[in-house]
Amino acid sequence: MLPRILEPEVMDTPDEARDYDAMDHLTVNRVFVADLLAFWPGKGRVLDVGTGTAQIPIELAHQSESVHITAIDLAEHMLALGRENVRRAGLESRIYLQRLDAKRIPFDDHSFDAVISNSIVHHIPAPEQVIAEMVRLTARGGALFVRDLLRPSDTATLDQLVQTYAGDANPHQRSMFAASLHAALTLAEVRQLVQEHGFTPDSVQQTSDRHWTWAART
Repeated sequence: MLPRILEPEVMDTPDEARDYDAMDHLTVNRVFVADLLAFWPGKGRVLDVGTGTAQIPIELAHQSESVHITAIDLAEHMLALGRENVRRAGLESRIYLQRLDAKRIPFDDHSFDAVISNSIVHHIPAPEQVIAEMVRLTARGGALFVRDLLRPSDTATLDQLVQTYAGDANPHQRSMFAASLHAALTLAEVRQLVQEHGFTPDSVQQTSDRHWTWAART
């Protein structure tokens, strides 16, 4: 198994934000939202942790008219693009973006009907901190829906994933994707984390050749 090599917790340069936003996330985001809505009815207050440029909140708001989304990130350049994306989508009344640290979120316990996240866990040096915050903020009976990258078992697999999913990207985008794969957790590591918070290990499943998904009710 490849060792975990941390990447920067916050991607906050203009180039990183622009290159991330320009990558083709459409299919992945639509699958994420479709899977979320198959698990949870799509009504109420949602917290999106590590929203980046707000692409998933926009997709979720398009697919469900019954959600209001608070979307947080620590990268101001990402949020600046996210605000512009939300404005262009005409969703400013339903999506609120805020610069906050996912490890210390200043909201009351059980504030959200659903807490969601896509690809933030691998950025956190001590992922148990953000997992604990997600659990704390989810309403009783609410939904946790978290998806992230899986760390490949070897360099050859990592290189194959980069070629398959970022082969047409520019060198900086390919480098970002490779670094994220190297920083990701294994299935066993994620299952151990959620078990420490009282959730069953099988609430975490591998859901693609490069993703795990944690879907649980509080």
